[in-house]
Amino acid sequence: MYSLDAEHQKKNVIEVRGLRKSFGGRAVIDNLDLSVKAGDIFGFLGPNGAGKTTTIRMLLGLIHPDGGTVKLNGFDIRTEFKKAIEKVGAVVENPTYYPYLSGYNNLRLNARLYPGLKESRIDDVLEMVRLSKRAGDKAGIYSLGMKQRLGIARALLNQPRLVILDEPTNGLDPQGMKEVREMICQLALEQDITFFISSHLLNEVEQFCNRVGILGGGKLLTEGTVTELLQTRYETVELRTAQEKQAMEILRDLAYIKNIQPSSGGLTVETEKGYSAKLNQELGQRGVFVEYLIPSQSSLEQYFIQKTEGGQLNV
Repeated sequence: MYSLDAEHQKKNVIEVRGLRKSFGGRAVIDNLDLSVKAGDIFGFLGPNGAGKTTTIRMLLGLIHPDGGTVKLNGFDIRTEFKKAIEKVGAVVENPTYYPYLSGYNNLRLNARLYPGLKESRIDDVLEMVRLSKRAGDKAGIYSLGMKQRLGIARALLNQPRLVILDEPTNGLDPQGMKEVREMICQLALEQDITFFISSHLLNEVEQFCNRVGILGGGKLLTEGTVTELLQTRYETVELRTAQEKQAMEILRDLAYIKNIQPSSGGLTVETEKGYSAKLNQELGQRGVFVEYLIPSQSSLEQYFIQKTEGGQLNV
């Protein structure tokens, strides 16, 4: 997982306060507060209909909020739009290209949007996204993973401090996911770029985002580092014994046991931290033989389901 030193995290690159947006009388975003710090790879998560895409569009000035403020790189998106967006790159939804043009020439067309941009910058961004050897090939024959990387190259043309990506690994095979994930981490470290990434792939987010925010009902349910969010007073263990009924009767009477559920491998037991060895000892003293006791590591997916009360992911 990507990590940063504390000093680098002080400055807010994205600062959202009291953001509101309604459609047809229904509040989609309701008084949203959100901060993304310099150097973050920030994962933006939420169940279907939570308002992730609406938030991204408001961040980029594509739709206007009903209230609240958005600041990018310290500039208000409403009153200082050009300055706010000047050092921002984005890939929203699926990137599109001219299929009959090469990857290089597609970027060359986009580069014309930035007066004074040197053509050598195209070579630079192609190198960053590992497409230099395929730059002369037509974009129409690119794989999905290559198209995603070309989209990120396009977002890097203006030397952004912040890049906003909407589902950058969606639809990719495991190798493609790995390539995009590694590329984002490398760009964050070597190019000093902050990333804001909307995703429904929780396992992916857990691997390469250092901070996450979970959106639900138009509000930010929680925000913090992955490590902080997964810290809990309890731990879960998988317990296997041939004496399940007797084990459950014993465990129900122990004050440090918080929950017991049958599972395919035996019993899933939630206990206060540091009590798994005592649990094993207690069962043994009462004549229950434990075949194995395996700690189960908390995952971002489990945390997400708990926070959103089982809400479906936006795929």
